[in-house]
Amino acid sequence: MDTRQALLVDAFAAEPTAGTPTGVVPEADGLTDDQMQAVASELGALETAFVLPAGDADRRLRCFSPTGDLDRAEAATIGAHAALYERGEIDDDEWTVATAAGEVTVETKQNGMVWVEQGRADITEVDIPYADVADALGLDEATLKDVGADLPLVTADASEPWLMVPVNYFEHLSNLSVDVAAVDSLCDRADAAGVYPFTFDTVGADATRRSTFHGRAFRAGNRTEEPVTAAASGACAAFVRRYGALDDTIEQIIAEGGHFRDRPGTVSVDTDGTEVWVGGRAVTALDGTMTVPVVDDDDIIEA
Repeated sequence: MDTRQALLVDAFAAEPTAGTPTGVVPEADGLTDDQMQAVASELGALETAFVLPAGDADRRLRCFSPTGDLDRAEAATIGAHAALYERGEIDDDEWTVATAAGEVTVETKQNGMVWVEQGRADITEVDIPYADVADALGLDEATLKDVGADLPLVTADASEPWLMVPVNYFEHLSNLSVDVAAVDSLCDRADAAGVYPFTFDTVGADATRRSTFHGRAFRAGNRTEEPVTAAASGACAAFVRRYGALDDTIEQIIAEGGHFRDRPGTVSVDTDGTEVWVGGRAVTALDGTMTVPVVDDDDIIEA
């Protein structure tokens, strides 16, 4: 049977067991879709990137969740390029990367940061009563209306649509009591992948500056809060930038999250309110080999 190196790389973190765990298979040439799906399922990470050669780009990434293929996956893209950089296979440069969603640009920096072009943000105000949103999150309406005059409820989409819910204070964000069925209903009404309550109160600091906002990500159909979510963080940064909620002196937005999953991390975002780039560090937490089943083999993968 075929064996491949398989990594677990924690994205948006500077040390293991923080941020968002991603799977990375650095040499995936020759694997079928079924085999890649089996490996992603066995690794169990939210996103797993398979690095492949590409004719018209520097490399190709196929990305899978444990249950299906993904058009794009910023966390896994950052994890894969951090791992390649760590292995000495790439250096500081700008790369073209072919994905199922099209070609994206990735930059690897000497300071350990990896930046991914996320895309253009589409922001649409939604007509959902505050009472419905508050009930879904276990909040009082006042915690939302307090900031609603300046930041309305919107669906923001830079790579995936999320319902943005500004909350006045971190104390309230930390005491959420989420009704999963109600969150699913909100996502249906807003045509969103998930709900992202956030506040400008933060708990930590980046290596060079204080974080800009703290967000929590609740994806429709998932009973577990996601740790650090690039899609929601990038879209939220574009939202607050476009609506003038940030001081003009803030050049780079830093979104923190994952603290309520005991996996704290930060996503750096460069955006003018329309174009969005997301960036972060990543660290390899597990490096091993995996036995890949033959095509149409129903046996479980052996680690």
